[in-house]
Amino acid sequence: MSFTEIPLVAPREKVFPTLSEAQIERVKARGRVRAVAAGEILVEQGDAAIPFFVLLSGELEAVRPAEFGRRIITLSGRGQFSGELNTLSGRATMFRVQVSKPGEVVELRRDAMMALVQGDEEIGEIVMRAFILRRAGLVKGEIGDVVLIGSAHSADTWRLKEFLLRNGHPYSYLELERDAESEQLMTTFRVDVGDIPVVICRGDTALRNPSNHDLAQCLGFNESIDRTHVRDVVVIGAGPSGLAAAVYGASEGLDVLVIEANAPGGQAGSSSRIENYLGFPTGVSGGELAARAYSQAEKFGAQLLTDRAVRLDCDRAPYRVYLEDGDAIATRSIIIASGARYRKPSLDNLSRLEGDGVYYGATAIEAKLCKGDDVIVVGGGNSAGQAAVYLAASGAHVYVLVRSGSLSESMSRYLSRRIEETPEIELLTHTEIVELTGDTRLRAVRWKNNQTGAVEERAIAHVFMMTGAAPNTDWLEGCVARDAQGFVKAGPDLSPEDLSRAHWPLARSPYLLETSLPGVFAVGDARSGSIKRVASAVGEGSIAISFVHQVLAQ
Repeated sequence: MSFTEIPLVAPREKVFPTLSEAQIERVKARGRVRAVAAGEILVEQGDAAIPFFVLLSGELEAVRPAEFGRRIITLSGRGQFSGELNTLSGRATMFRVQVSKPGEVVELRRDAMMALVQGDEEIGEIVMRAFILRRAGLVKGEIGDVVLIGSAHSADTWRLKEFLLRNGHPYSYLELERDAESEQLMTTFRVDVGDIPVVICRGDTALRNPSNHDLAQCLGFNESIDRTHVRDVVVIGAGPSGLAAAVYGASEGLDVLVIEANAPGGQAGSSSRIENYLGFPTGVSGGELAARAYSQAEKFGAQLLTDRAVRLDCDRAPYRVYLEDGDAIATRSIIIASGARYRKPSLDNLSRLEGDGVYYGATAIEAKLCKGDDVIVVGGGNSAGQAAVYLAASGAHVYVLVRSGSLSESMSRYLSRRIEETPEIELLTHTEIVELTGDTRLRAVRWKNNQTGAVEERAIAHVFMMTGAAPNTDWLEGCVARDAQGFVKAGPDLSPEDLSRAHWPLARSPYLLETSLPGVFAVGDARSGSIKRVASAVGEGSIAISFVHQVLAQ
């Protein structure tokens, strides 16, 4: 049996399954049986690389110490087991696990638990499903080790909410203008309105408008990662191509580290619904696809480091990837999956209004903010189309602005047809924004027809910019050949002149997807000439791993 305060997002027997006697015996073979006493703390909040416990008798409970021991989950009954996704990733646990009634448990070290999940198909499926569903319940119930105090009119509040949401980290949100509890917490932690947004981390630390990196550090995202040993492959970026490389590399026994500055999913992670990806006939959100892929990579032992790659030392072997925090990661091979970002038009006020009316992705956060309002989506690609349809379904009236005469050349037909058939969406061709008006937030937008010259102004407070793509490759300066737009050249796209300038040292030609630097590969949106589709990105990530094996064997 299990008691829980978290919402159940699936039948209880899947969220809190009971292992059979045969399964318990297989767990015993990988761990140790030990007695536990009432009041004993098995795991403290903030611990990393925690053990995995299967209950034989007695009772365990997960509590939040900061809330005077408030119970979140109580496990009782032979065959019940502890843990959720942080147990899998090795990240710091959000709760204390303590013994409420004495008994016996099977205790597995984290490495033994990982071997169990990978090696025992039956138990692995049960544990993985339970971990994923428990995390989903925590997110839905806003039950975790983070409280965010913010304002609806704060761009940094929006940034932190997006970071936590896309990393799948549960948090409670208190709005300064609406929730009375926010004032009490601010008094307790001695913060004032000028410090907003404020993050209460693990119940004891107040972070005043933290960067994403600082928040990740406080939550222990990177604590379990050893930065000293040489990796088989470092993947830069956790978009679809990077996650695919991580899954295939780790499942084939490679020591894989993924470096991602923000959250798994890349641009695709902010897509409201992807309907043309193989195997999902009813569609899947980019966030859901990224979360599944990330859990899959973790299952096979890949690790994710939340930091930004800022420079590559390519003059010696092994290569070294330098991070924003100053550390360097040594690796025998690299997969560049750093993706691309939307190009920003030259508009006054644009940077100042980002997060306060100007957005670059349409997730549940933005949809809730825009419900019932007029919005503008700028762009004619699939991401723009998905955003327009999603926002319209959320109750917004959507203007889609494109500079060209139609959507036929840049958008999948199923999306353009849906835009045509949705009364809440109005397509404006040959149209571009010329002015954004607002002081602390967006108030109005002026757009111009680039054929007739006619200018129109509307009191619209939400604009989604989804135009073009600029590669995230500046950190590679001086190391690999890039095209005129900055995309990385690879394989057959490398000319003899490119290889000569790079002093290509090998008798063989570069492999498919290999750059002008041996053992360094480029995949997904960062690669010159890539097809901007999720399926092709996933394919490139998996293909690159086959060549990594060949490089490591040489």
